[in-house]
Amino acid sequence: MMGPGLFGGCCGNWGWGGFGWLGLVFNLLIIVAVIWLVVWAIRRLTAAGGAGAIGGRLSSGTSPRDILQARYARGEITREQYREMLRDLEG
Repeated sequence: MMGPGLFGGCCGNWGWGGFGWLGLVFNLLIIVAVIWLVVWAIRRLTAAGGAGAIGGRLSSGTSPRDILQARYARGEITREQYREMLRDLEG
């Protein structure tokens, strides 16, 4: 008969399915990995111009032409650059 000790007593193998603390650490690593994967996937799918771009429109509902017009209106690009980029979008 075994008394209390490493593998005997009330809790068996430390109560973690025979793997001791290694099983607990492994389970925690799996949980952290799943959470990280979900966060990564959400960020990837919601990034502007990333996988969220469908049919020439961005996930936010803004077309490339609207973005170009806004950049021109803010003075980020010149009139010549605007016209050239507009031709590229239409061509």
